[in-house]
Amino acid sequence: MTEQDASVTTSEAVTDGVRVTVRARYSHEHSDPQQSQWFFLYTITIANESKQSVQLVNRNWLILDATGKAEEVHGPGVVGEQPALEPGHAFEYTSGCPLSTPFGSMSGTYEMTREDGTSFEAEVRLFQLRQPNAIH
Repeated sequence: MTEQDASVTTSEAVTDGVRVTVRARYSHEHSDPQQSQWFFLYTITIANESKQSVQLVNRNWLILDATGKAEEVHGPGVVGEQPALEPGHAFEYTSGCPLSTPFGSMSGTYEMTREDGTSFEAEVRLFQLRQPNAIH
């Protein structure tokens, strides 16, 4: 296993037929540990396994660093989009998260609306953010 592979973490959750899969990794090129800046990239795939169309309307994140400091992030869509997914379709995006410690975690929800007008919170299961070889 390479150092790059060692820093990859994953999570997966299914809520009301929407599968959210996360793959996160440490980004050496965007980090500066001497300045207490660690940066992590995460790629999320949102797959609609239900029988009706859904749309991601809002995102809600809870970001924790190694000291237990929490940051909540709320906002419309993801990466500037509010993707609508037909049954059997998926949307994938990559974003990033800066931390002031070499490890932490993220978890959250996506507010989804169905074609019938009802809504639900799709879980983004907790995933770890960690610099390879960092002492936890």
